[in-house]
Amino acid sequence: MNVFTQIEAQLQSVLAEILPTINLADFAIAVEPPRSGAHGDMATNAAMVLAKTAKMPPRQLAEAIAEKLEAVADITATQVAGPGFVNITLAPAFWQQHIKVITEAGADYGRGTDKQQKINIEYVSANPTGPMHVGHARGAVLGDVLANLLATAGYDITREYYINDAGGQINVLAQSVLLRAQGRQVPEGLYPSDYIIPIGQTLAAQTDFEAQDEATQIMSAKQVALPIIMDMIKDDLAALGIRHDVFSSEQSLHDRNMIDETLAQLEGQGLIYQGILEAPKGKPPSPEDREDWEEREQTLFRSTKFGDDSDRALKKSNGDWTYFAADIAYHFDKYQRGFTHQINIWGADHAGYIKRMKAAVEAITKGEAQLDVRTCNLVKLLRDGQPVKMSKRSGEFITLREVVDEVGKDAVRFMMLTRKNDAPLDFDFAQVKDKSRDNPIFYVQYANARICSVLDKAGETGTANYTRLQDVAELALIRKLANYPRIMAAAAEALEPHRIAFYLLDVAAAFHSLWNKGKDNPDLRFVMENDKALTADRLALLVATQQVLHCGMGVIGIEPQAEMR
Repeated sequence: MNVFTQIEAQLQSVLAEILPTINLADFAIAVEPPRSGAHGDMATNAAMVLAKTAKMPPRQLAEAIAEKLEAVADITATQVAGPGFVNITLAPAFWQQHIKVITEAGADYGRGTDKQQKINIEYVSANPTGPMHVGHARGAVLGDVLANLLATAGYDITREYYINDAGGQINVLAQSVLLRAQGRQVPEGLYPSDYIIPIGQTLAAQTDFEAQDEATQIMSAKQVALPIIMDMIKDDLAALGIRHDVFSSEQSLHDRNMIDETLAQLEGQGLIYQGILEAPKGKPPSPEDREDWEEREQTLFRSTKFGDDSDRALKKSNGDWTYFAADIAYHFDKYQRGFTHQINIWGADHAGYIKRMKAAVEAITKGEAQLDVRTCNLVKLLRDGQPVKMSKRSGEFITLREVVDEVGKDAVRFMMLTRKNDAPLDFDFAQVKDKSRDNPIFYVQYANARICSVLDKAGETGTANYTRLQDVAELALIRKLANYPRIMAAAAEALEPHRIAFYLLDVAAAFHSLWNKGKDNPDLRFVMENDKALTADRLALLVATQQVLHCGMGVIGIEPQAEMR
């Protein structure tokens, strides 16, 4: 149950009574927590939203709304504030009884209803040229937790990995493996890292180089290297608790003639032409722009017709399709598989690619598919306060597996959500290992461990009726717990899973605050030896708190800890 939608329904009834001729569905009327707890439990903007249509001053309309709301059951007080906000205070019993709602819902608390909409989330999709490094972790976690979040909200989710197994970087990989197979050193500009050595040895054991020309040797190297590296990547992701339902191959698009067929459809719509693009102005061109721009006549997609800044090249000077052409075919393939809502998780360095890809999806699906793209900013790895440099080509990089092995998958997953995805993030080993409130994952896990400790020692108690939960800190915690369904729904709608991590920190803070009050004041302890009824109510609050922590942790993909060592 979302307590905010419950009060919103009451508000709608009041508004229909005050303004019977206005279609309330046309207005964005919100009921949400106020900025300060001193302003009550909830607040609504209804008066300000409706004032112009109602032809009333906002505060006058707010006064009328407030007066009507005070007659509603569970509402004990209202207050008009600022330009016309209506603050609402609810009876303690309203909050107390929500403990029963949480415990009866169990693992389904906050879960949305079945929306029967398929969503494809494509994330990680690192080039299959080596093991995952820690920079990949953020996109991997963001995509995986977003998939959990949307699945919990009621959507039918498919998790997909797009294997970029065609193009220049795969040829570079093949050359590197071939050199290792022949016992030769790998020069700068290729992949000199040690992980290439065993792949080269495997190739050498399977290949008769004397019987092959150079092109066949490169093909053999690809056929040996790609499955090995993809297995390596899957193992790395599994260590982080990440799985994918589908692995799609770029090379298969070429093999199935999918790119030619897809672009033929765009050509049939008059969206492909031969022309010369203007040179990029101002700053140096991005890697994508360098692929687009050449001072010659090119095969171009009319991307500007769909909101892009420039039309985009589809063929290279050697006649090969550009990466963009293959990406159009790939997204059309997803559409043909029934995904009208597609979400991609990309690195921040690909932000300039978003407009053209959204334009292409709109064009090739004739507006029937929606593409959302979320970008992840850089992760700075710190050890002893000093940045750790990573470079796959030079071999000086920290692998994802090394980080997971050192601090654990749960710490990595949670820490990757302690900043919004488009903000830079520092991953400090010292902080992640610290056993204090300065370590977010420890702070949340410690709340669960403390609850486990009390429940284990409490033994059997009577039946709770929740009415004894009257302290300010107890009610504050219940309000936090009651907010979970609203947070879940808002995070899913905004595609922002970091909100769940922030919320868990808020719940943990409210719980630890109550715990500390009990240390200072014996009357606020959870187990009262001479008052079984009060003990039952307080233990019910702990069970509800634990349930909400477990629900949120489940979305993030971390395991609750019963004790902290």
